[in-house]
Amino acid sequence: MNMKVKKIAIIGGGTAGWLAANHLAVELRAETDISITVIESPEIGIIGVGEGTVPHIRKSLMKFGIAEAELLATCDTTFKAGIKFVDWRAPTATSDTNFYYHPFASPYPSGVDVTALYLNSPATRSFSMVTGVPALAEAMRAPKLVSSPAYEGPVNYAYHFNAVKFGQLLANNAKSRLGVLTKDGAALHFDFYVDCSGFNSLILGKIFKVPFVDKSAQILTDTALAVQIPTEAAAELPPFTLAKAHAAGWLWDIPLTNRRGVGFVFSSAHMSGSSAVEGLSSYLGIDADKLAPRKIPMRIGYREQFWCKNAVSLGLAQGFVEPLEATSIFVTDFAAELFARNFSVDKDNMSVAANYCNKVMAYTWERVMDFVQLHYCISDRRDSAFWQQNTLETKRSDVLTERLAMWKFNPPKKSDFFSRFELFDVDNYLFVLYGMRYQTRAKNMTAYEQQYFEREIEKVKATGKKLSSELLQHREWLNEFLAAYRQTNRT
Repeated sequence: MNMKVKKIAIIGGGTAGWLAANHLAVELRAETDISITVIESPEIGIIGVGEGTVPHIRKSLMKFGIAEAELLATCDTTFKAGIKFVDWRAPTATSDTNFYYHPFASPYPSGVDVTALYLNSPATRSFSMVTGVPALAEAMRAPKLVSSPAYEGPVNYAYHFNAVKFGQLLANNAKSRLGVLTKDGAALHFDFYVDCSGFNSLILGKIFKVPFVDKSAQILTDTALAVQIPTEAAAELPPFTLAKAHAAGWLWDIPLTNRRGVGFVFSSAHMSGSSAVEGLSSYLGIDADKLAPRKIPMRIGYREQFWCKNAVSLGLAQGFVEPLEATSIFVTDFAAELFARNFSVDKDNMSVAANYCNKVMAYTWERVMDFVQLHYCISDRRDSAFWQQNTLETKRSDVLTERLAMWKFNPPKKSDFFSRFELFDVDNYLFVLYGMRYQTRAKNMTAYEQQYFEREIEKVKATGKKLSSELLQHREWLNEFLAAYRQTNRT
């Protein structure tokens, strides 16, 4: 007898639970006899520090039917054109600027690969020459024009937002527009379960005992201290996440409209908790005894299976890697959509979908771990035991080892990334590799190629210059938008 899934329970709200609810509800909206219920429990706390995203989130929000204006108006949202990495390289005597950008822009706006031009003169050129975004970000410009349509702009972008308010926005949409139900933690019977219980991993971890693939040998950071710092209404608003390295890890600084979320990520094997608090207090210019940071232990790795029997795990219940490159919401969103699109209401088809999705997610997690580890292992910093271990001793995957060896002779190309399940691909690797001054053998160019590439760079510069005169300051854009939004939505 062909059994059908009729009742789906999502265990735990928060960003993961409500992303899952929206994805499932959209994919299954034609199945009129299925109910989706989110069971929120006070025992399952919300971590609430995943406040940075990547551009992929825009596609999901459009798919859910959430207006960009609503996101900007209700979640203390700011724009994010990329990440600014500071102090990830050893300082040099010749330069006092030790930073690079990983922007969301394509490195080749006109489609012409000019990497050879950079590799022939890395000492005098920055790889960021391939896009005008860093200059616009340094000038604190918004990535959108006043006239830009929703979810579009001349500069590719994502968001920073208040994670708790974002979860509420997703919840309101799922309940009011997509018919998702909610219940408290009462014991009820369902046909299928989506485990969004955070680090507890109540179903896949505790009930099904799915093994955890530990990646702490590759990613050494294991603890974060997080604080929220109110900001002045007129304070300048960076359109980027700051990722600033220190002796045993790095810290994030994420600007929202009304506060900053700051986190100090470190390896407890290389730094004591009290030294980490001192480091955070020194960065903020606030006395350590006036700080009360939340301590977040970070277990790096993922569940061997993402889908087991009649349950899948999403968010922190599925896996975690330290928050460099805003991986948490990205992987959760990707996994929720993968599951929703492969889900079958016929129980007989479950095992086929489960086997496929498990292969995809294991591959996805492995490559995400590679990309995060890349930031550490190619650094030329050797000033502490942490950096020495990361650069000289840390275990790497066979894939990353092979790619780094290939990239000694040829720069990354699209065909090096042979799966669509690599969330970070050639564009992302190019910006990090050459932002970190990775040594790739220079390639000879003809005189014609050199002139052609130089002309392409001049076009990039001209576009950037034009945009800098058209784009408003980030704070100014948001202030104008919020004033217009409130005027339009006055009751």
